[in-house]
Amino acid sequence: MKTKLLLLSVAMTCAFSSAAMAMTKAEHQTQKDSIASDYKINMDKCASLKANAKDICVSEAKGAQKIAKAELASQYDPTARHIEIVSMAKGDAAYDTAKERCDDLVGNTKTICQKDAKAAHVKAKEEARVVRVRAATGKVNNSMRKNANEEENEANYKAAAARCDSMSGSTKDTCVTDTKAKYGMK
Repeated sequence: MKTKLLLLSVAMTCAFSSAAMAMTKAEHQTQKDSIASDYKINMDKCASLKANAKDICVSEAKGAQKIAKAELASQYDPTARHIEIVSMAKGDAAYDTAKERCDDLVGNTKTICQKDAKAAHVKAKEEARVVRVRAATGKVNNSMRKNANEEENEANYKAAAARCDSMSGSTKDTCVTDTKAKYGMK
């Protein structure tokens, strides 16, 4: 579902950014100043928080700034590479925040959380690459799509295998066997 929304948002960005006129330097600077102001406001909100809640807040603020800067660059110079950078920024921001959220957990639950976050990040990175190629050429090379699917599959397998580690005995063996079969691992 998230992938579909991501692709839809990227497609809409491509459609509108290519039709829009280039941004003037003054407009660009105004937007940069606005991003800096928003970042400062968000960081000020984080100042009153403590421990991991503060880390999560800071991660969200930095992620929002990174995404805003990438989107601004894409609006200023709408190229396939900038479209990829926007997608990568969104994936990186989500991953960094997810890692911070995992810090509140312990043991196997934390490991599973981290592997799930990593799997989502790998998927976002691979989708960003596919989106860039599609934006640049209008089509996607089958081998590139296959490589992206393999990377996503491996990350998802690692996350699922971590879930099996919390089990024991025949339940664990069944879980591992089913997971390997589901993700085509040997």
